[in-house]
Amino acid sequence: MDRHPTPGGRNSLRYWTDAKSPIRVALNYLAVWLIRISPSLRLRNWLLRRLGATVGSGVSWGLEATPDVFWPERIEVGEDAIVGYDSVLLCHEFLQDEYRLGDVVVGDRAMLGAKVTVLPGVEIGDDAQVAANSLVADDVPAGETVAGVPARPVERGGDGEDGGDSEDGGDGAHGPADPDRR
Repeated sequence: MDRHPTPGGRNSLRYWTDAKSPIRVALNYLAVWLIRISPSLRLRNWLLRRLGATVGSGVSWGLEATPDVFWPERIEVGEDAIVGYDSVLLCHEFLQDEYRLGDVVVGDRAMLGAKVTVLPGVEIGDDAQVAANSLVADDVPAGETVAGVPARPVERGGDGEDGGDSEDGGDGAHGPADPDRR
């Protein structure tokens, strides 16, 4: 993560025009608007590449999904990855005394569910899955499934063992362990 201190007693967003050209941000915004509303995956991926993002073949960029408007060139999306509906990939954070920049990398065949927010400097590994409505603040290893705010690994009880700790014997996310209780 790159840190850039800002002068004076005001928050860093007040100085955004020192960090990035307003004309570039305005042009990026127009392209991002088209990316968000276009029904064409081909057009979305083409526009993302024109903004400087690295976009692998077969990427599915969901409707209303938003790349970083200030630094889209810091986004890399691997082949056959899915960025779900209304998700946001942020490569910057404007804070009180500094702004931070970090690349966002989404690996090959990774899947981000609807309304996922990925913070700057995060890498989501190949074949990783991020559940809908999650906030990804830390790297996600290849093949891992994460969920929540903040996103954490999802425990899976695939061998018949109880995967959770709820009183009803279920895992709390999928209902009771006894199918007759449903």
